[in-house]
Amino acid sequence: MRALEIRSPGELRLVDREESAPGPGQVRLSVEFGGICGSDLAYWRSGVSGTAVMQRPFVLGHEISGRITELGAGVTGLEVGQSVTVHPARTHSPLPAGLEGRENLHPDLTYFGSAAQDPHTDGGFAQSLVVDADQIVPLPAGLSIRRAVLAEPLGVAMHAVRRAGDVTGKHVLVSGCGPVGLLVILAARDAGAAHITAVDLSETARERALALGADRAGDTSDGMDPAISVAFEASGAPASLDGILRHIARAATVVQVGNLPPTPVSVALGPIVSKELDYRGTYRFVTEIEDAVELLARSEVAEQVISDEFALEDAEAAFTAAAGRGSSKVVLTFA
Repeated sequence: MRALEIRSPGELRLVDREESAPGPGQVRLSVEFGGICGSDLAYWRSGVSGTAVMQRPFVLGHEISGRITELGAGVTGLEVGQSVTVHPARTHSPLPAGLEGRENLHPDLTYFGSAAQDPHTDGGFAQSLVVDADQIVPLPAGLSIRRAVLAEPLGVAMHAVRRAGDVTGKHVLVSGCGPVGLLVILAARDAGAAHITAVDLSETARERALALGADRAGDTSDGMDPAISVAFEASGAPASLDGILRHIARAATVVQVGNLPPTPVSVALGPIVSKELDYRGTYRFVTEIEDAVELLARSEVAEQVISDEFALEDAEAAFTAAAGRGSSKVVLTFA
């Protein structure tokens, strides 16, 4: 089978790997779609994603969907041919006290396509993949395998919205309308937000935000509506966070969705004190991917987050497109 390795910054390579059979409690699936994430792009650009530094080649990808092709011994409740996506995280020891319900923060966790651990964890950008059966998330009726490639990033978005608390009836700001920001709009609306304002420098991104359910879209947080009480910073740009903190109303909640640089950044933090803001982080998700497939099944508009589709053989062009300003979610096809 073919798999997509990152060999060094800027160097992707299709490699042939032996196809393995599933062991007890495992399944093998044929991957049909894989979404290129910001972390995949970060490894491609610099070999670094957040605090994870690539030491050696590994297979990228953690946003995947496909069909089960083989069941290992003892697997029940799943069927060959079933359409599925995959929860990309695995924990390897008991959850420490104080982290109940927050398995995403487990210190002994591996994630598909990540250099955070050594040895690195291979990802899902491969034609065939063996995973533990409890990582499988079956797709509900009405959800196509193509749209299901958005389940993992939508899980991230839904977790971010839950980190904000109850948004029912509230006016929400989403700054940064890349794929995750767009999915935060979808998740916030589904969670009951009454009004959503989107901010992005790109006109194309603002148009997508309106299509996904934003009520208004602009290019700056200056002049922010004082009714906004919850903001999601989804760009990872320090200037975006600085603008939110300066302009948002008192007693608001700000959720940091986008990955900020691992180095010191210039942001005026005084408003957190003087306005008594709640500034919260959010990291991946726990079980929200299971809710994400349900939302995707009833939300055809979500598919508009996908802007480009490339065959696996054209991975270099796909990554170049994903790094461009006009794209949103770029997906690879593995058939």
